[in-house]
Amino acid sequence: MRINIIGAGLAGLSAAITLAENGIKSNLISSMQSERAQSVMAEGGINACLNTMGENDTIENHIEDTVRGGVDLADKKAVRGLCENAPEIVKEFFKLGVPFQINENGIVQRNFGGQKKKRTAFVKSSTGKMLMTVLIDAVRRYEAEGVIRRYPHHALQQLPIRDNKCQGVTVYDTHTGESVTFNGSVILASGGMNGLFSGLTTGTTQNTADVTAMCLENGVELANLEFIQYHPTTISIPGKRLLISEAARGEGGRLFVVKNGEPWYFMEEKYPELKNLMPRDVVSAEMVAVTSMPECENQVYLDMTALDKSVWKSRLSDLREQVLHYLALDPAKTPVPVSPGIHYFMGGIWVDTEHRTSAEYLYAAGECACQYHGANRLGGNSLLGAVYGGKVAARTAMKECGKPEAQQNIKCSQPYSEVSPAFRDAVSQILGDHLSILRSENDLNRALEELYSLQSKASNPAEKRLLDLAKATVDCALFRKESRGAHRRTDHPDTKTDCQKQTIVKNTKVFYREINQL
Repeated sequence: MRINIIGAGLAGLSAAITLAENGIKSNLISSMQSERAQSVMAEGGINACLNTMGENDTIENHIEDTVRGGVDLADKKAVRGLCENAPEIVKEFFKLGVPFQINENGIVQRNFGGQKKKRTAFVKSSTGKMLMTVLIDAVRRYEAEGVIRRYPHHALQQLPIRDNKCQGVTVYDTHTGESVTFNGSVILASGGMNGLFSGLTTGTTQNTADVTAMCLENGVELANLEFIQYHPTTISIPGKRLLISEAARGEGGRLFVVKNGEPWYFMEEKYPELKNLMPRDVVSAEMVAVTSMPECENQVYLDMTALDKSVWKSRLSDLREQVLHYLALDPAKTPVPVSPGIHYFMGGIWVDTEHRTSAEYLYAAGECACQYHGANRLGGNSLLGAVYGGKVAARTAMKECGKPEAQQNIKCSQPYSEVSPAFRDAVSQILGDHLSILRSENDLNRALEELYSLQSKASNPAEKRLLDLAKATVDCALFRKESRGAHRRTDHPDTKTDCQKQTIVKNTKVFYREINQL
């Protein structure tokens, strides 16, 4: 019996390797090769308390920053496991050949938003690519031995759940048009819900949200869908948003807006302690606020012109090349016009501290899962969460996969269908208009009205599932009548103690639950 893994980014590869190291075989299933995964695009770095920068950093500091950054909505037990294991994860990557920036004291770490200590290890602005390269090589060795089987152009077709037990998967070969069914336990590592916001995110177009939508259809619980992170520094390019890594501000980049004809470095004035490195939800909201002021222009700029030449050469060379390519300006000489863009989904498939979903023998890890980040994610914690979450999900699946009910034979009863670009764009337009950084009941109700008007245009099961996921996301935002982290209600501006709970959606029902208490 093999364990089935859906997704071959960092979380999926981490799960597959963990299983293989313990002699457990797996099917590694993805719509594209790992080189096309979202994880490759992660730029800034990976967090771990290594204390190489002489700042007396501690694991407790990392835990505190993560919980505070998530506005007390993350499961503290899960966060503790994440932060305690982070140093060993980073050290292991270094041993495997990841070329982290180093000096005489060891791995160099830089500042990232929401953290008071230098805690982010990095490889210029290509950290995700380097981590993925190492894991891809490790997986290939296990492939050669037959322990891991690759299915690199296969989409999820059916996720049968009977009596709240996952029976396996049916996947569709997009090259041949054939379907293949696998029995056994399933680990979902399918990435964030970029497909709900087509063209509006920094993420890969391959993260369609179709797997999460299929979970909702099958009665699997989702959580905290309202928490959508807008990264403050992105630029528009054809088909998506391009991320200007938080590393730029970690190295000294400064945000300003022109106020009464003069540059105003508003973050430094409003937040003198962390300045431009406040958590992303705070920075994005401030950008909206200052550009709405009558005395300010409606464009924010990222000023990196004072950075030393050595920083551009050794730490931000990739970022500089991207800006030169897409904007035809040199960020070392000219401030870059930036605006917030959707970057990460803190919500997703509900999991407990062991990465079990609400259905037995079904597990989830990485951005598709609701874990570690609460109401807002700290930069540098996403790569860490994917690697660690993949390990935990694999270990839990190993313990439970041998049970007889996890090995029932299944047959495919659901034809493969996919969402048309036009329908996906229509959903995206509605959510982009009404589920933005600042929200209100009127906006959210308008979104629901427009989404319901699309029902008659949903021509196949995949489109109906996507529409239901979009409605569930808006329902969660309506249900949470407070402002917390990345969810900001203009009609409910306060953060409320009695709302310090997870928003759960099952089928069409939305309710609160104490954090990770089933």
